[in-house]
Amino acid sequence: MYAYIKGEIVDITEDNLVLECNNIGYNIRIPFSVAQRLPGTGATVKIYTYTSVREDAFQLFGFLSKDDLEIYKKLIAVNGIGPKGALSILSAMSADDLRFAIVAGDAKAISKAPGIGNKSAERIILELRDKVHITSESVSSEQISCADTQSDTAKQEALEALVSLGYSPSEALKAMKQIVITDGMDSGAVLKQALKIISTL
Repeated sequence: MYAYIKGEIVDITEDNLVLECNNIGYNIRIPFSVAQRLPGTGATVKIYTYTSVREDAFQLFGFLSKDDLEIYKKLIAVNGIGPKGALSILSAMSADDLRFAIVAGDAKAISKAPGIGNKSAERIILELRDKVHITSESVSSEQISCADTQSDTAKQEALEALVSLGYSPSEALKAMKQIVITDGMDSGAVLKQALKIISTL
């Protein structure tokens, strides 16, 4: 119904935003990750919205970017994940962290969201793995997935080593995304760089 609403912030809580536009105050449900990034009251912001209409409720859900709104729409399309469940996930982790978790198959990271069990997390991964791409620096899941090509053996071995050292698949993938493989680099050299990167994440 509304693509976005641009207005003045009147009130912010950890899960709700009141935005005034043309003398109308809109109650917009937001994930905690959005609440943390909003400027203070009195500031003007543009919020991309999703309208949820049910027999007993009419609610707006808001995000700071079209990209975040799109990942939200993908989440609510997953069987068993409604608007509130999707909001819970995006409150527990950023949209980019969710993408990394999906690409990495990291159900444990997703299931940390309140109300999301391991089975729901696995369903999200199963249904969205082919639909979600890591957009940071225009790196797609096909580019980052170390198992996609035989030429990335060093990355694959380093990735497995990181996971065996106790790092989550999501953390390992984030580190791998930032490494540029040059000729002559073996898995040991890649692992060394990855460990340095992870220490800064």
